[in-house]
Amino acid sequence: MPHSNTIHESLTAVFQVRRFPSDITAGPDPAERAGEVTQRCPPDQRTELAVLLWQRALDPQKGTWSLPGGRLREDEDLDDSARRQLAEKVDVRELTHLEQLSVFSAPDRVPHPRRIASAYLGLVPLTADPQVPSDTAWHPVSALPPNMSFDHGTVVDHARTRLAAKLSYTNIAFALAPDRFTMSTLREIYCAALGYDVDTTNLQRVLTRRRVITPTGATTAPGRAGGRPAAVYRFTDSGLRVTDEFAALRPPT
Repeated sequence: MPHSNTIHESLTAVFQVRRFPSDITAGPDPAERAGEVTQRCPPDQRTELAVLLWQRALDPQKGTWSLPGGRLREDEDLDDSARRQLAEKVDVRELTHLEQLSVFSAPDRVPHPRRIASAYLGLVPLTADPQVPSDTAWHPVSALPPNMSFDHGTVVDHARTRLAAKLSYTNIAFALAPDRFTMSTLREIYCAALGYDVDTTNLQRVLTRRRVITPTGATTAPGRAGGRPAAVYRFTDSGLRVTDEFAALRPPT
């Protein structure tokens, strides 16, 4: 029987907005393009959307960088498999969002035996700091290692595209943001996840109109230079919700 030994596996692109030294990122920082400096990002760092990868210790493709994942067990469904693989391979046990992304089934995507991969998108909030193993690291999505395993670079591209699309018409940014945040912090997250600059005032207006964010009534303490305290917000919902199915956030012209 053809492909009687086909293996079904799960792969997860886990994203988090993180800060990296300026010299290891690709492309200008969104805030820098706007002539601004974000309050939370030091000048020698850039805020980037990052993906979690682990380095393969065995063949095939020993030494290349892989998305966490592995074979589906007979006693588990795909969602359980994805969460188990994250816990076992990279010691990530808590995600704020996980959704199935796509199925990758090209006959030659990996060496024999054939493997069909169900890929997932997972999100971790800005304030989380998972203690990952020594063979695992966060990499800027804009500067993936040149030696990505198999088709895993393509999976990352699909996941980035899905996230960017959902930032337009859902409240999915709740899974990348802290529980409480200022608009400058939220803008920083949107810029990193989208890959282009977003105007803070416009972002606040759109998200408020769609009831995505809610003022907490609190403000931040004034900085050393003084100035007006910033209002603190939270996401109205802690689960995924469609806010405007026809909306699209677009890069500045």
